[in-house]
Amino acid sequence: MAETIRKEIASSRRWPRLLVEEWTATRDTVHMWTQIIGKIRLARAPMINHWWQVTLYVSPRGLTTSAMPYEAGVFDIEFDFNEHRLHIRTSDGDARQVALEPKPVGDFYAETMGALDELGIAVQIQAKPNEVDPAIPFADDYEHASYDRDAVHLFWRQLVAAHRVMSEFRSYFTGKVSPVHFFWGAMDLACTRFSGRTAPKHPGGAPNCGDWVMVEGYSRELSSCGFWPGGSEEGAFYAYAYPEPDGFADYPVGPRHAFYSVDNGQFLLPYEAVRTAADPERTLLEFLHTTYQAAAERGKWDRAALECDPHRWDQKQRTLNPWRES
Repeated sequence: MAETIRKEIASSRRWPRLLVEEWTATRDTVHMWTQIIGKIRLARAPMINHWWQVTLYVSPRGLTTSAMPYEAGVFDIEFDFNEHRLHIRTSDGDARQVALEPKPVGDFYAETMGALDELGIAVQIQAKPNEVDPAIPFADDYEHASYDRDAVHLFWRQLVAAHRVMSEFRSYFTGKVSPVHFFWGAMDLACTRFSGRTAPKHPGGAPNCGDWVMVEGYSRELSSCGFWPGGSEEGAFYAYAYPEPDGFADYPVGPRHAFYSVDNGQFLLPYEAVRTAADPERTLLEFLHTTYQAAAERGKWDRAALECDPHRWDQKQRTLNPWRES
């Protein structure tokens, strides 16, 4: 009994409970803050296919840009969701901080741009959000001003847990595959696999976002998965294919709580179904592997050329992908 309790406590620490309705105001504020930092990265980093240069990454402290070039060297920006500070650091040893606390987006924007100016980092961004409606210019946004430290910390821990499992899933693919990265447009953690074939031109349609942005993002045939802090009581894992092949929605995926949402055009798995499972990691991996199989099988991907065994050099502890069909 004591061992069971210890396992339950450990699982709750790895997969924390956070009701979306209890932190929506904070989530929407932090979403705008991540858009500001993401746009700074967009302005400073060289273009990479599918806009991979604009994303943020899960770090041991929160979310980071990684190194970005500027005139004197490189700099990075990190949301520290433990100390609740935004760190701006340069390669010459200089740094500035912005407190993460209840404050309007307009104030966060002014403080962040002021800190960059003090560091001698010239940045010009399109100072209004994308993929949301309405799109309030950052300098004028005094509507979003909430910051619940505990909720943000729990959200970061959700990202850490999801990142760990999605990174394992990513290792089974030897074809073109994205990093596990955080897109600030829709505020989701994502990883995308590619078949190697071109895709039909994407129709666009995202709010306050040029159609050409989506054309670049979806220029190749893909299978994507991720985690979004919405879509269910505690957020949801998702998986979709572009273009969606015939029979994709009817493919038998697992676990039993997974379903295809016609409204969203993707498979969904409630976060709480993973959190409360006897083996959360295996439960999520089942969802990721079987939804990818739906795209690859129905889309006739060359799976033999694209997939691999990440344990191929570990002969002593070799384990095959349990979801790979023989």
